[in-house]
Amino acid sequence: MDDRSSADLISVTELQQKLNDSLQQLSPERLQVLADFAAYLANAESEAATQELLAIPGLLERVKHSSTTPKAHYTTWRTLRSDV
Repeated sequence: MDDRSSADLISVTELQQKLNDSLQQLSPERLQVLADFAAYLANAESEAATQELLAIPGLLERVKHSSTTPKAHYTTWRTLRSDV
């Protein structure tokens, strides 16, 4: 998640409030259209994030390798970073 300033968070909160206010005025049919569009936008954002991750050289291979690593070979983060 992005580090957001408090001004950005206020802006997001204001946008959410405006959206909630508008939702109260929509018919059930328009709400369904909006729900479908919101799902489309969420899917597009998720797809963009997936493509960004897939563009990292070697990432998929490292994930596959780590998923096949026996748990006995894991090291706890506390051992690696005792100052945390």
